[in-house]
Amino acid sequence: MEKFKVVFKPAGKSVEVKKGAGLLSAAVSCGVYINSSCGGEGVCGRCKVIIKKGKFRTEPTGRISYKERKKGYVLACLTTVEDNLEVFVPRESRLDLSKIKKGEARLHRLKGIYSETVEVDRGKPIISEEVFKHSPIATKVYLELPPPTLEDTVSDYERLTRDIKKKYDVPIMQTGLRNIRKLGSVLRHSDWKVTVTLGKRNETTELVIIEPGDSSGENYGIAFDIGTTTVTGQLINLNTKEILGTKATYNKQIAFGDDVITRIVFAREESGLERLHHAVIDNMNSIIQELTEEHNIPLDQVTGIMCAGNTTMIHLLLRVDPTHIRREPYVSTANFVPVVRSAEAGIKVHPRALLACIPGVSTYVGGDIVAGSVACGINNEKRLTLLIDVGTNGEIVLGNKEWMACCSASAGPAFEGSGVSCGMRAVKGAIEKVEINGRLEPKIKTIDGGKPMGICGSGYIDLISEMFKRGIVNRDGKINQDLKNKRIRKSERELEYVVVFKNKARSNYDIVIKESDIENIKRSKGAIFSAASILAKKFDLTFDDIERIYIAGGFGTYINIENAVTIGLLPDVDRKKFKFVGNSSLIGAREILLSYDTMKKAEEIARKMTYIELSKDPAYMDEYMSSLFFPHTNLEKFPSVKKAR
Repeated sequence: MEKFKVVFKPAGKSVEVKKGAGLLSAAVSCGVYINSSCGGEGVCGRCKVIIKKGKFRTEPTGRISYKERKKGYVLACLTTVEDNLEVFVPRESRLDLSKIKKGEARLHRLKGIYSETVEVDRGKPIISEEVFKHSPIATKVYLELPPPTLEDTVSDYERLTRDIKKKYDVPIMQTGLRNIRKLGSVLRHSDWKVTVTLGKRNETTELVIIEPGDSSGENYGIAFDIGTTTVTGQLINLNTKEILGTKATYNKQIAFGDDVITRIVFAREESGLERLHHAVIDNMNSIIQELTEEHNIPLDQVTGIMCAGNTTMIHLLLRVDPTHIRREPYVSTANFVPVVRSAEAGIKVHPRALLACIPGVSTYVGGDIVAGSVACGINNEKRLTLLIDVGTNGEIVLGNKEWMACCSASAGPAFEGSGVSCGMRAVKGAIEKVEINGRLEPKIKTIDGGKPMGICGSGYIDLISEMFKRGIVNRDGKINQDLKNKRIRKSERELEYVVVFKNKARSNYDIVIKESDIENIKRSKGAIFSAASILAKKFDLTFDDIERIYIAGGFGTYINIENAVTIGLLPDVDRKKFKFVGNSSLIGAREILLSYDTMKKAEEIARKMTYIELSKDPAYMDEYMSSLFFPHTNLEKFPSVKKAR
């Protein structure tokens, strides 16, 4: 079949593809990542590119205006290659997969207490503490074995295990054939002085690696949070528990869709599952390489990997078909995945290193929420505690050491910048804070302090709250057209408020918020609030009965509590109850990486946590419909907002 060359600018990358190949797929194959929230369905309109040269075919779409068509704009997902092409990707269509700057974190050791201090944007640092026994997923032991004699003729393997059992209580031990084959030569060439790596594999202690000499001081692991939007990795010294570095990047699977359902659908396409798997593995290997190079650590000294992620992300990580997650009765292939070799998943560390995935509760409440529960210590709390993880799915956990329950609400990607006209992720150029004065003029703050390109989740919360307080937006989310102001205007089909005019923006268009955007945000906040509300009602509780409310997720670190309460995202309770915990999934993954006892706690949590299915509960839909107002249909639930009005 005829092949053609496609050049993407300004990246300067090119690829050779067959005639009729999709332009979006061609971009992904050569490392050019274009916004595509809908996973290539032609619905979101975010993958606009300009064809500079060459023949192509494109399907008609209402997402490209007449003026744009004249300039050569097409949707990459609806366009196929028919000739050599030169394609320009506009700034607003580029998917920024640059590394995310990590928040400051400090490690404390206080007599067996391991704690993380998370520096948050507002208020005092929050300290999450978890007491556990230090017993990492992989432990290195240096041994000086007595050589065999005529009086001591036990086999090499028995000699090795005999010495190990003198130091550790390991009644059941196993190893692989590869180790047995090389054991005799390694012992004799090293003068019977070796380092063994012991790992826990599903209740059994495994002799994972045998090395000549003493390498016991070099033992490292990496904790990963595999998020739908971001992948974060943390390099840990498994001997000292020291955090050596943290890296985060956007999940490359975003190129195939913003949410898990879109990706599950894409996984059914030819090579779809393989491409999704390799996308996240590429993320992980890139993070591993950067972390190890920065700290001069050989890859073969990384002996353990711990992963937290939602059920779909773990399936894709392990290249397991996720199809049945979205088909009734919504059953996953596995919530408790046995410990495997990292090499089996394609992770480039020591080929015999162990890879563990934190167990999940159900199809829609995964190991990331179990890890978050561990990090917040809910399973150790006497007081009633609520964990709200704000993301594409809003996961809620309620309980204490006696009992735990959870639910999941499909909040949608609006808080992460998708499904809203000028939305973007929390990267350079994103508006993250907004204030509006009495003249209805906005004062904005961007993440990098430069000109704005769009609005991220925390910016939308501030913006809608300020618009509501200033009377620009009514309780039903409609813009007040009676206000006479240059920033309030009618677009093609609806009213909008101009946050930044294009002459002051980094983009070539006005940054606005439309009534349809407000509607999407309203639905997202309503899904999260109503899920938390119904979960509490299931146990005859109110928000006032709850003594601690943790807000988790990278997005959660930057939420303005007052503004979140004003729009009805968070309950109107004593503000001292709220605690930011940042990436609780990563904190939990790290604690579990460092402690087999904590892994057992995580498994216990996953087994005992009761999952509440909201989609079949009429009370949830009633509460959800009532939440589709600012802040709520029933203002009595938000006394501080009622008083302010």
